[in-house]
Formats: sequence, structure tokens, C-alpha cells
Amino acid sequence: MLYPAIEQVKELFENYKTVPVFYELLMDSCTPIQLFNCLHEAYNDCFILESVDNKDQWGRYSYVGIDPKCEYILDKHVVTVKEKGKADESVKVDDPIAFFSEIIEGHKSPRFNNYPKLTGGLIGFFAYDMIRYFEKTLCNPPEDDLKLPDADLHLFEKIVAYDHLSNKAVIILNINKSDDLETKYKECEKICNEVVETLRNYKPVMKTPKTMEDNITVKSNITKEHYLANVEKAKEYIKEGDIFQIVPSQRFEIDNPPDSFDVYRMLRSTNPSPYLYYFKHNDYAVAGASPEMLVSVENRTVVTRPIAGTIKRGATYDEDIRNEQQLLNDPKERAEHTMLVDLGRNDIGKVSEFGSVTVTDMMIVERYSKVMHLVSNVKGTLREDKKPLDALMAVLPAGTLSGAPKVRAMEIIDELETTKRGLYGGTVGYLAFDGSLDTCIAIRTVLFKNNKAYIQAGGGVVADSVPENEYQESCNKAMAVINAIKEASKL
Repeated sequence: MLYPAIEQVKELFENYKTVPVFYELLMDSCTPIQLFNCLHEAYNDCFILESVDNKDQWGRYSYVGIDPKCEYILDKHVVTVKEKGKADESVKVDDPIAFFSEIIEGHKSPRFNNYPKLTGGLIGFFAYDMIRYFEKTLCNPPEDDLKLPDADLHLFEKIVAYDHLSNKAVIILNINKSDDLETKYKECEKICNEVVETLRNYKPVMKTPKTMEDNITVKSNITKEHYLANVEKAKEYIKEGDIFQIVPSQRFEIDNPPDSFDVYRMLRSTNPSPYLYYFKHNDYAVAGASPEMLVSVENRTVVTRPIAGTIKRGATYDEDIRNEQQLLNDPKERAEHTMLVDLGRNDIGKVSEFGSVTVTDMMIVERYSKVMHLVSNVKGTLREDKKPLDALMAVLPAGTLSGAPKVRAMEIIDELETTKRGLYGGTVGYLAFDGSLDTCIAIRTVLFKNNKAYIQAGGGVVADSVPENEYQESCNKAMAVINAIKEASKL
């Protein structure tokens, strides 16, 4: 039986334009990975979003989106709309914030207690380069060799959520006010029955692990000498007073990588993170395990959580405590972190009510499976004249991936780096029908395209940075993903 009943849906249409309906079934013999594999076989363009907190506890829900209604591809101020059964439509867009916000507002929906939070919305990515729509001085990007769009978002009205608490699957469908209610409600019942049948008939196939050693070859888009020179040049700009901090990077690539979803499976196993995501669209796929929120908006509260400062976990409890104290007492890490918190306050302040921006946690230590980070929490109250997407664009890209002051640092990054960043340093997440938004920074992320896997990583450079150390930091950050690819090649 669907919830809510048809009579309640009719009442809700007095205040909302879209109403989700839910169907629950027991799935205690199934994992989220099996759920995704099953639905991915039956439906095209699926995604999976999951979460693990810093205490290694799974978030309550793993979300699998199926059968998107349409896709919006933004590139160079043109949105291409792809919808099943219709010819592609191209729309000139001067203001992408207004364009995508209008889509969400056209699907305004209620929140139901005791049911999954994400019931439908726009899911996908915005590139690092989105800022070029609003900062006209950033007009000389490096070569765009990967040809990714500035944004790629799918409109999902069908989601299956795996409840880790009750071991149930919750099928979520959406009814729009413009639909014929009785016809659409019956259609939802039919779709639920089809999904249930698909899940019940699924027989997982166990792969035989490969015994051969991995033969993965990794190469960078720049030489080590080039990277060291970039750090030295960045330090010159800092010395001259152009910037205080900057985040140069390098991009690694691997030919003929293993299956992209196998890489996601290894990432979630070896690097459980607050933001775990996988999606495969058109000619590319993305798998990520990001530790860092970019922006969340809920009930008009805007939050960003800068991460700056990292040290490895100790092998013993005592070593772990020593490493924590070393991190907390490192003057370079503290100065860099404080700088980026100030930048986060400034970004949030652009869209928040005057006097509402506060730092609720300052430089606390969060532990993950292999490293610990310095993290702060910055929040404000979204102004009445601003939309959730305004908050996202005020922060994108994060200072932890660009530098401070942000725009000048990005101008220098354009000068130093040889290729456009695209997904790296951009954001992955969702804009939900209920008006909430949750996004992460696209780091510890691999892009699969052109039969290659691309992994990009960098590190913050300040006045007293040592170039060799900065080079090693960028390599170390990439290794988490590279190692997952190597392990996936054995599956």
C-alpha cells in the first residue's frame, strides 16, 4: 500500500506542486550494492549516494535513483535538455541559478517525518569552472581537453532508498499537481509492483577474483619539475602580496581502467566517507569518496565545513593522540585553516542575513579510517531574497581547492595549470524538491572517460611551503583513489 493515501495527496496539492508517495518492503537479505546492481540492470542512468560519518557509522539511507525524467547539460551558457521520446532542446541561459532554481520551485514538495529525506530532485555535478559565469575576470581558462560540461544534472522522480536501520527498501515516486491524480496514483502502484518484482527476481552474480597482479600504470599531466616550479611561482605571488594561499594540483591518468562501479565498491570499502557517490551517464562515469561538504541548505540554514590540515592516523591509541596534538599545534596548518575559515565566513556572508554568520566549531579534529583532519563549521541564515542555489554558487569552488583571496588565486591557477579542472574541485550532490541542498567537494574522485581514469589532487601552498613536500602531498592524496583502482582491477 502506498503512503500517503490518495485523499491526503489531494489535500497536500493545496500547498505543494509535487507530492512523494512511498512503498516499503523488507530487504534484509540485500546490500545497497546489490540493490544498485539490480536496478542498474533494469533501468538506465542510475546513481547511488551513500554516507559514512567520522565514527565509521553508515548514514541511515543509501539512495539509488532510477529512470530519470530528463537531463540538463549546461555548457557555455546553453542548456541542452534531453527527455525520453522528445527531440533534444537547447536553451540559452544567462543566469543558471535562476534556471535550475525554477525547476526545483516547479516541483515544491513536503517533507515527511520518518521517511527518507531525499525524495526527488536534481542530482549530478557542477564543475569548478562554474564561477566563470559570475566572475568575468576568470576569462582565460587552460585547455579543455576532457570536454566535460559546466554542469550535468538529472531530474529524478523515482528513487529507491535502502534503510540501514530497518533493512527495508523504500520506493519513492512523485506525483505532480498537473497530473491526473487517480491515473497517476494507479500508475505509481503499478511501478512499485514492477520494481518489487525486479528486486525479488534478482540473482546476484559472484565474480571470481583475479589472481594476477595489477598492471596499472599511472602518469601525470605534468612533470615533477613542472609541479615544483608551480609551487615556487605560487610562493612568489604570495611574497608579492597577491595572495595568502593557493592550491595548485596535478592530474593523473590510467589507461584501460577496471569497471567503474568496481572502483566505487573499493572506494567505499577502503575510504568510507561522508559523501560516497557513483553515477554513469552518456560517455563518462564518476566514482567518489569525498570527506568534505561544500554547502548544505536546510530550512534556510546554510552550512559549510572547511577541511584544512591532515595527518595520518596512528597505529596505536597513543600514537593517534600524539599525531592529533602534532596537527593541532602545527602553526602552518593552523594559519592555513584560519585563513580558509575566514574565506568560508565571507562566502556564506554574501547570501546570509546580516549578523547571522557564526563559526560553531573551530578547528576540531575529525578522525576517518586512515587520516584525521582539522575541521570547522560555518553557518548562516539564508536571506529571504536568496535561493539555496545562490548559497552554493557563493561558495563554489571552495577556498580549500582554490586559495585566498579566491578569485586572484584562481587567476594564478589558470596561469600555472595546463588543463581545465572540470569536475575536480567542483561539487557533486543534490538539489531536492523540498528546497534542501546537500553537496560535497569533488575530491578523492575518479572520472572515467575516453577509456581512461582521471584522478586530480593538490595541496595548499603558503609562504613557508617546501616544494618537495607539496609535491608529495598531492601524490599522497591521489593514492587513495589510485589504490582503489588497483584493487578493483583484481575483482
